[in-house]
Amino acid sequence: MRRMKKRTLFVGGGALLGVILLAVGWQALARPYAYQGSLIEPALPAAEIESLDQHGNLFRLSEQRGKVVLLAFGYTNCPDVCPTTLAQLKQIKNQLGEQANDAQFVFITVDPERDTPQRLQLYLEQFDPSFIGISGNRSDLEPIWQNYFVYQAKRDTGSAAGYIVDHTSRIYAIDKAGNLRLTYPYESGQDAILADVRHLIQE
Repeated sequence: MRRMKKRTLFVGGGALLGVILLAVGWQALARPYAYQGSLIEPALPAAEIESLDQHGNLFRLSEQRGKVVLLAFGYTNCPDVCPTTLAQLKQIKNQLGEQANDAQFVFITVDPERDTPQRLQLYLEQFDPSFIGISGNRSDLEPIWQNYFVYQAKRDTGSAAGYIVDHTSRIYAIDKAGNLRLTYPYESGQDAILADVRHLIQE
């Protein structure tokens, strides 16, 4: 009898533990995902971007529906922020693996006077040749900068290298439906951005 009672208690305790674990697992699945970037609520339709890319092909942001777009602004003469950001985006793309087919990476210049399509092409090839580079005339780019609240201003350094451009260094995440969902300040953790992008792809 004592053995039977012990066995019954053991089986009952195991069943109770199983129920608890199941409940915990269900709560974890039911809990909404917590984005790690700066979440835009409610999500806003991303302003259209229409311009020639570094290969002379017409790029339209609206034609990227079905993909998550990571958008960054910078310039090829940037001494620090831009190469760091592009290297980070390259690593994110590599870590996405096959999911990278559902993502697009776009780099828009804030220095159109120097960043010709050819220069952008050579620059982006150092990181990933599949990245889209957008240049053009200042008059074409200013509406894009304004729509994404991008600050840019030339600053003379007095050196032989010429001026530098102070600019917004955020990364913008646009979901598969074409909505601006998240932004990331410079030096945001790579793992945080990667996790958010994976979730946006799976939505």
